[in-house]
Amino acid sequence: MKGESRTIAVNRKAHHDYDLRDSVEAGLALTGTEIKSVREGRVNLRDAYVQIKGGEAWLMEMHITP
Repeated sequence: MKGESRTIAVNRKAHHDYDLRDSVEAGLALTGTEIKSVREGRVNLRDAYVQIKGGEAWLMEMHITP
């Protein structure tokens, strides 16, 4: 699976609730116990949003089921 790129989760609520004019595709660097859950698609982006801090994009309020 290393080197493989695929979409794991999409925030469908954002497309319904907001007028999205631009999109940015990004990856995550996972280092903890959440890796297996994310690979299995146990991710909820329903209330998630991105916040820019110090020139970096931070994903906030994403839920990963253990």
